[in-house]
Amino acid sequence: MKNADVIIVGAGPAGLMLANELSLAGVRPLVLERYPHRRDTPKAGGLGGQILELLRYRGLLERFQAACTGPVPAPRFPFGGVHLDFTRLADPPLHALPLPQQQLERLLDEHAGELGVDVRRGHEVIGVNQDDAAVTVDVRGPDGPYQVNARYLVGCDGARSRVRDWAGIPFPGITYPEVNRLGQVTLPDSVTVLGNGDLDVPGFGTIRTGFTRTDQGLLGVGSSPGAQSVSLYTIEDETTEYDDDVPMTLTELQDSIRRVLGAHLPLAGSTRLSRFTFKARQAERYRVGRVMVAGDAAHLFPATGVALNSGMLDAVNLAWKLAADLHGWAPPGLLDTYHDERHLAGARTMLHTRAQVALRRGHDAAAEALREMFQELLADEQPLRRMGAMVAGADIRYPMPGTNPHPLAGTFAPDLALHTDQGITGVAELLHPARPILLDLADRPDLREAVRDWRQRVDVHTAKTGRRPADALLIRPDAHIAWAAPVDEPAGTATPALREALSSWFGTP
Repeated sequence: MKNADVIIVGAGPAGLMLANELSLAGVRPLVLERYPHRRDTPKAGGLGGQILELLRYRGLLERFQAACTGPVPAPRFPFGGVHLDFTRLADPPLHALPLPQQQLERLLDEHAGELGVDVRRGHEVIGVNQDDAAVTVDVRGPDGPYQVNARYLVGCDGARSRVRDWAGIPFPGITYPEVNRLGQVTLPDSVTVLGNGDLDVPGFGTIRTGFTRTDQGLLGVGSSPGAQSVSLYTIEDETTEYDDDVPMTLTELQDSIRRVLGAHLPLAGSTRLSRFTFKARQAERYRVGRVMVAGDAAHLFPATGVALNSGMLDAVNLAWKLAADLHGWAPPGLLDTYHDERHLAGARTMLHTRAQVALRRGHDAAAEALREMFQELLADEQPLRRMGAMVAGADIRYPMPGTNPHPLAGTFAPDLALHTDQGITGVAELLHPARPILLDLADRPDLREAVRDWRQRVDVHTAKTGRRPADALLIRPDAHIAWAAPVDEPAGTATPALREALSSWFGTP
């Protein structure tokens, strides 16, 4: 019988992110992946939303940016058959990184190796049992069956999660009767990309950039003058069940375009091809005893561009709480807040992705009017920013304990420019080690004294910043603010509330 602190089933982005975060927190994770090698089947083509900020707060974003071989596209994102166009904003609320999932997993895997994480590929979990003290997992490995014990088990094993099934967690929702095909393709010389991004196709005419809707489905075109490749996207109503492990071909994409458009679009080659269906499902519970689920095992959203963001943020939220429990200082109920907070975030993502379904699938005049009106509203900056923050997952405010919490409590900590005795830094740099911090922005000895009994768990930093949003911020390892002191509050007033917040999140001193 072998042992680990936490067993993670699945070495996809959520599982590897969880393993790396646990390792930063001083926990020994074991990752079990049934496939012997990283799969080459194209999946997500990029990473976007709030997870990019979190990676920056861990000091990893530059590494991920360096792995991008193509140019970062303009900040213009599809949303249910229309577009969120942030190109006129100097500081868009939503960003994306064109990093195919295979490369993303490679980078996370490399980081896991640097942290000493035990990732076992070709080891399939075939049974799970839990009691009040531990979880026992039956594994079929290359050298035969074995068992491994751990205090906790996290299923990051995808949409068809067996961990979720073994834990008896319901996964209600629906599958939409449509098939989506996406390709990053090159075009022959006979097809011209015009100055506005439209395609001039011989024998047919112009295919405009953006979305073209026909009685047979939807065609999306994303291109720019001088670009080496073009993004093509089709949606057709179809109930065929495809095997995810059987890759889509260029001919299949071309045939889909012909059915939707009623014309032949010549294609020269491809750098990425993928096919997928849309589901709207969310696990009723993210935790049952010592078993938890994250990523696609916990939620499936009926829109592109949000699954990786949501799943990797699940992992970041869960990791420090598991570590607190394993290190023996977690306050009662801390692990339950994983479900409370991330189920809330998942429901928020489900809200806007289901809204995209309604915008996308309507075919009558009323649906066309809805899309036109929605696009018109997005011409105004305030609703455009609000939608961008919602899609990014940046508008989440977790519920905080206590009466009348500060407006910043529960939100993602802003990356303030900080002036310290050691020089200029930022909140992002302070969170590289993934430890809780008390950030004193008003030189408050009373607050620094209040946290003294937690100094083994909470790092204290004193700094100045322009137009400080609070006198002090208590920031969790996942970069969310647990507590804040109002600006210019009298000394000693906030001490009891700070100690209460420290106890609520970081246990008895």
